[in-house]
Amino acid sequence: MKNISSKNDNRMVFKGLLSLFIIGLVSCNSKEKSDTAATEIAIENSAPDEVAVTETQFTSGAMELGKVSMQEFTTVVKANGMFAVTPENQADVSAYFAGYVKNIRLLPGDVVKKGQVLFTIENPEYVQVQQDFLEASGRLNYLKSDYERQKELMVDNVTSKKSFLKAESEYTITMAQYQSLKKRLSLMNIDPNTLSGENIGSVISVLSPLSGYATSINAKKGMYMNPSDVAVTVTNTDNLHIELKIFEKDLPMVKVGQEINVRLQNDMNQVYKGKVHLVNKTINTEERTVDVHGDLVNEEETKQLTPGMYIEAEILTASSQHAALPTEAVANIDNDYFVLVKKTDTTFKRVLVKIGSTSNGFTHILNADEFDQNAEFLTKGAFNLITE
Repeated sequence: MKNISSKNDNRMVFKGLLSLFIIGLVSCNSKEKSDTAATEIAIENSAPDEVAVTETQFTSGAMELGKVSMQEFTTVVKANGMFAVTPENQADVSAYFAGYVKNIRLLPGDVVKKGQVLFTIENPEYVQVQQDFLEASGRLNYLKSDYERQKELMVDNVTSKKSFLKAESEYTITMAQYQSLKKRLSLMNIDPNTLSGENIGSVISVLSPLSGYATSINAKKGMYMNPSDVAVTVTNTDNLHIELKIFEKDLPMVKVGQEINVRLQNDMNQVYKGKVHLVNKTINTEERTVDVHGDLVNEEETKQLTPGMYIEAEILTASSQHAALPTEAVANIDNDYFVLVKKTDTTFKRVLVKIGSTSNGFTHILNADEFDQNAEFLTKGAFNLITE
């Protein structure tokens, strides 16, 4: 019995020691964690605006340093518009005379040359016009001879004045008919000088008034066309120009000769250079806008463009130099702007700056004079470090 009691006492002592050991171990760990947290807080509070960057981080992050530099900043007027052609480079083609379309082989986009046959039309009435011309031409020769003979006889008092006036009247009337019919034949693209009774026809050709592209085709074979109907539209795209609209408040800033940066709405990276050619003097009373016309500097670029393409443009109205940093060096945090200034080889300080406009990848630093002239800034890779 004594042995059993002794064993139980030993077990109770062992359990008590084990409990004390565990309690002590937990207390030590808690103290160590508390000390570590306190140390970290103390470190953070000691330099909250400083950022440490190791050489490895600098290299692997492709970071770069730079200084404040003077950069060109331009004041711009933004505008929207499209590429267009001048009225003289676009023609709506119709026939001067009514008729049925006999032949047309054009497709939208086909290249056409000035004087090329676009389509032909047919009408029996064309035959009558040619017949009347040939008859007037035949009578004119006789009447001219009779008029000149009567004129000579009148001088010699051999003929009466009445006969002379009749010959003169008939000659004048026939001459007017002849010239009128000759002009009608020219509009029908029939050469009066080669017309004869053997080549009278009922079909005439409609020619292109300029070189370019057949941009729209409204006629088709067998269609009856009136003189007012537009059959084909021909557009010459060699001289594309820029058509923009600006608000009336911007009108005083826009002048002829100013540069224009043009971008297509589906390709904002490509910039086309242009110049202001004309500023309209009237204001659209409904939209309160003014039309501005410009020309592309590189005429070769017109081959890549098409009339009607929508564009966004910047008209450069003024230019000045300001102290600036690359835009990538400036981080926006809740509408406050920060940069990282180099203190040591591995330490940067986060500094609040005031910014102005942005142009060509640079941002105007309004308080640049607060920094040392030789101060270096983290110009690449700063954003992530500032926002961490």
